Amino acid sequence: MRRLWTIFALIWRQERAALWRGALLSVAVLAAGGALLGLSGWFITAAGAAGLAGIGIAFDVFRPSAGVRLLALGRTAARYGERILTHDATLRALAVLRVRLLQAQARQPLGQLVRLRSSMALNRLTADVDALDGILLRLVLPIGAGLVTLALAWSLLAWLVDPAIAAGVVLGLGLGGAGALWRAARITRRDAVLAERATQALRTRVIDLIRARADLVVSGRMAGQRALVDTACARAHGALRRLDRADRDTGAAVSVVVGAVAAAVLWAGGSMAAQGLIDPAAAALAFFAVLGLSEVVMPLRRAGAELGRMRDAAGRVVPALETGAGGLMAIPAQDAGMTSPAALNITNVTFRRSDVAAPVLDSVSVSVAAGETVALTGASGSGKSTLLFIVAGLERPEAGSVTLGGTALADLSEESLRARLAFLPQRSALIGGSVLDNLALARADLTEDAAWDVLDTVELADTIRDRGGLHAPLGDGGEGLSGGESRRMALARVILRQPEVLLLDEPTEGLSADQAARILSNLRRALPDAAILTASHRRAERDWADRLIALRK
Repeated sequence: MRRLWTIFALIWRQERAALWRGALLSVAVLAAGGALLGLSGWFITAAGAAGLAGIGIAFDVFRPSAGVRLLALGRTAARYGERILTHDATLRALAVLRVRLLQAQARQPLGQLVRLRSSMALNRLTADVDALDGILLRLVLPIGAGLVTLALAWSLLAWLVDPAIAAGVVLGLGLGGAGALWRAARITRRDAVLAERATQALRTRVIDLIRARADLVVSGRMAGQRALVDTACARAHGALRRLDRADRDTGAAVSVVVGAVAAAVLWAGGSMAAQGLIDPAAAALAFFAVLGLSEVVMPLRRAGAELGRMRDAAGRVVPALETGAGGLMAIPAQDAGMTSPAALNITNVTFRRSDVAAPVLDSVSVSVAAGETVALTGASGSGKSTLLFIVAGLERPEAGSVTLGGTALADLSEESLRARLAFLPQRSALIGGSVLDNLALARADLTEDAAWDVLDTVELADTIRDRGGLHAPLGDGGEGLSGGESRRMALARVILRQPEVLLLDEPTEGLSADQAARILSNLRRALPDAAILTASHRRAERDWADRLIALRK
């Protein structure tokens, strides 16, 4: 429960003013509901008694009927305002929470990020944050407003009816509602978690089936993937059915509590009225007030059904926020104005992973002058990609230093570093949108002429013209382009950055040897003064480089 409270505190601090107003309106709604039925019951009973006594003509029907209308209209207006204020404030706070979670995710260690499936991570994050809106809207706010309303009800009923009846109403509804909430939370905790996880698995498998449908058909695995989807669907439906059954049972239990309290109040009020201790109209007021106050406990049935889902989501979100406060990607904000020529110097860099005793890199030193191309060679696992990640500021070395134009990497602001250095990793992503949209990620003021020029550089212009031009749409992840075409599109994007230092990790993967040689030659003409450091497996990349540096395990 501590983590649920942590999330509530975050939401409350973010939107305190709006939520205070929403909470007051929630109390007004519940209080108006109880008062409306209580006044209606008193009015009907008192009017009937006056008629039986033969004094109906003297009975004032105008003020009670005006009160009924006022309470009905006020309750409707308060409900509308409460929903607008609380839901709008909660959604705004959760939008901020999503951003904080994405920032925390981006600060995770690089080894964790490269193993991350973006679609699954985004799906999980979205579902977790969506589950957290219930903490305020279906748990804390209804319980808080309900307790305040019951306290007000006790005061009024003790004054207008009888303290004993008032205590019975408040204790019966309060304890009965708490018991129903506890029971619902206990019996649905496991099913709520299973339903949420099964739903996420179903969503992920459906997305995988849709995105990889062509590959699945070609490889003959479509039937197997559909079977996985069907299995996930059956599990999700089974868990949701159990939740629905528990929700109905909880609703029935709450109805029994309200009915029992109403019956007890009716009996007690009737007995006291028969003895002349209270007025019959007051007894009717108490009975109908119980029916109106049922709104205090009815919302708890849904809170109990979703409590397990909320706790499960908070169990992931809160640690992510706490551990994401710092991270390897944090770079000091001091900006050193550099005037020295672009050059890269790596001095005695040592790096080891936390789960491996032997260092991945051990006292590695590399220097790349402006206009020079240096290729890192070596077997897989020798640390080529790791060294590029360190130079890009995405990993921090255990020892040693990296300088850009004579200034230490740690002394550059994030903005300054990204303006001077560009990096093409092995896994580079395109976005859903047009070809121009993908290229414009590198330069917001990109013109169509500049876009065609860079596409010519990577020998992609004719392909794009055949596909409809710069405004031709691409699917998610650049769907519509082959692997080699996607690679060249990503290379075009880093060329548009016009960096002083360019890091390339196997830039010509998926290209023929002749095409790779031509594109690399075009790249150097497009960036004549850039210091280029590339991790290379292919001969075309090694032949293109001015120097080779071999890394060994």
